[in-house]
Amino acid sequence: MEKFFKLQEHNTDVRTEVIAGVTTFLSMVYILAVNPSILSACGMDSASVFTATAISAAAATLMMAFYANYPVALASGMGLNAYFAFNVCPMVGTDKPWQVALVAILVEGILFILLSFTNFRESLVNDIPNNLKAAISVGIGLFIAIIGLKSSGAVIVTTENGILLGDLLSAATCLSIIGILVIAYLAHKGARGAIFYGILVTWGLGILAQAIGWYQPDPAAGVYSVYPNFAFSGIKMDHFFDFDFTWIKDNVLQFMVVVFSFLYVDIFDTVGTLIGVASKGNLLDEEGNLPRVKEALLSDAVGTCVGACLGTSTVTSFVESSAGVAVGGRTGLTSVVTGVLFLVSLILSPLFLSVPAFATTPALVYVGYLMMTQIKNVEFEDAPMSDIISAFLAIIMMPFTSSIANGIMFGILSFIILKVLEGRGKDIKPVMWISGLLFITYIFVG
Repeated sequence: MEKFFKLQEHNTDVRTEVIAGVTTFLSMVYILAVNPSILSACGMDSASVFTATAISAAAATLMMAFYANYPVALASGMGLNAYFAFNVCPMVGTDKPWQVALVAILVEGILFILLSFTNFRESLVNDIPNNLKAAISVGIGLFIAIIGLKSSGAVIVTTENGILLGDLLSAATCLSIIGILVIAYLAHKGARGAIFYGILVTWGLGILAQAIGWYQPDPAAGVYSVYPNFAFSGIKMDHFFDFDFTWIKDNVLQFMVVVFSFLYVDIFDTVGTLIGVASKGNLLDEEGNLPRVKEALLSDAVGTCVGACLGTSTVTSFVESSAGVAVGGRTGLTSVVTGVLFLVSLILSPLFLSVPAFATTPALVYVGYLMMTQIKNVEFEDAPMSDIISAFLAIIMMPFTSSIANGIMFGILSFIILKVLEGRGKDIKPVMWISGLLFITYIFVG
């Protein structure tokens, strides 16, 4: 194990990697509940989607572990699943629209694989300016912190007034705040695995709160019991190779727009996540580049193809991997643990799904703070305005638009435009020009 994962070289050990893998899993296990709920809205069988989500996540994460040796976990991406269910399927309009959407996912994954064998995607990660790389990490930190706060009700989002303060007296909000303080205290004491233990403590307090009647489940409102559940409901795979190619021949242009949209979000969400996680884990080399980036990107692409064949939306790298990195995960052994837990979840799914959202809120918020520390690497004074403004826009547009890809888009486009206006066009790498063109095309076509 030491020889394969190079634990000593990465200044880690088996215990730390195991804790990190469990922490990452607990931080992203919500996808096993959320993804079936979203995809069932377009007619898919939720139990089959659950199976597809778990297996594809395990396959992609294990490939990331053994092929790229990175502590990055993958699963069906949030946002991409919503686009699948609420945009693509209604546009297709057939009796089983998901069969066409799954074909688009498969084609996108194949294109992703082909690009992984070229230098384009590797350059896409390594040729992004260092100022922008650090800004991406900061933006992701803000983004996932807001995700955590929303899941506990500490903040709410309204169409009229945007993000507002939630009910501070509700059980979920109070317990999530307590969990944040627990993690902060444990981190102050230098406890290894502070985030993982913070999740367990928060969940334990939630069980106590439900027992005394403070926390009251209301399934109709999306508030579920936090008591552990051990009832096994079986494994279903009704959407295995559930493809339909007939719609495509009469709607080629629409189909290509769908494929491009999936590919666009997948590429830049993956790039953003890899940069953010690698920055936090000090996995970038001395030049600020990500070693073995081609292997990491190929793992993501293969995971997408596997997910399409099993019957789920695009599989992509998860920003919640930062939770495992924050507790010391540095190698693929972390991903092995996370991948195995996804497989175990097929049998113990009710137990894993019992972990409430408010119990993972402290982890996401604390990791958000840790990723925010990359702000010290963003040069705001002794740098051209193109580097400063592009970094600033990347930081604010991720949380404000709830999209990592949007933050990268604003960062790259503003960087290119301002560099040209400054007369520094020669400083723009070819991959930045290509990325800018891709973003402009998406704006007008996607």
